Amino acid sequence: MYVPRANAMADPDVAAFLDAHSAARLVTVGRDGRPDSTLLPVLVAGERVIGHLARANPHCSRIAPASPGLLVVSGADAYVSPAWYATKASHGRVVPTWNYSEVQLRGAVTVHDDPDWVLDVVTRLTERHETGRERPWSVGDAPAPYVRGQLRAIVGIELVVESVEGKAKLSQNRSDADREGVIGGLRVEGGVAAHMVADDMERSLRG
Repeated sequence: MYVPRANAMADPDVAAFLDAHSAARLVTVGRDGRPDSTLLPVLVAGERVIGHLARANPHCSRIAPASPGLLVVSGADAYVSPAWYATKASHGRVVPTWNYSEVQLRGAVTVHDDPDWVLDVVTRLTERHETGRERPWSVGDAPAPYVRGQLRAIVGIELVVESVEGKAKLSQNRSDADREGVIGGLRVEGGVAAHMVADDMERSLRG
């Protein structure tokens, strides 16, 4: 990933970003050279990322043991109009761009077909998303035979992290006045993603 110095996320920001985003796109390349990509629920567990994949998905059968893999965790993204820049009025030398945040993790990928391993992943993912609910659901709430049947339909995925890169492209190369203009423009856009990018930009600007 191309990460200019101004857009590089600090380690604490990467950790917070990964904690806030619970799905990632897994990209691997099969022996025939054809790439595969699947969006998965994931959990960062130390130097590993774990998740699960549908057994019926051909992607899982195309992953050789310890295959190189890329996990892409995406945040909100939005178009940035040059009309929002304060400097447009002074010299007009402005062009459109796109703001976004993303973390990429690389490492060796392994498919796990052990039911106990997969059950542990499903349990941990469920606990992550159910914690804090008024009536949290747990895997143990479902009949054990039913759970075993459901587990047969998925396999576990593990990526052992070798490198992590985080990028927050939030107009850091522009003046404060231009950044304020973009924030205001995104607020007017009205879309959820645009507002989220505006929030990210405000945190970066006020930092």
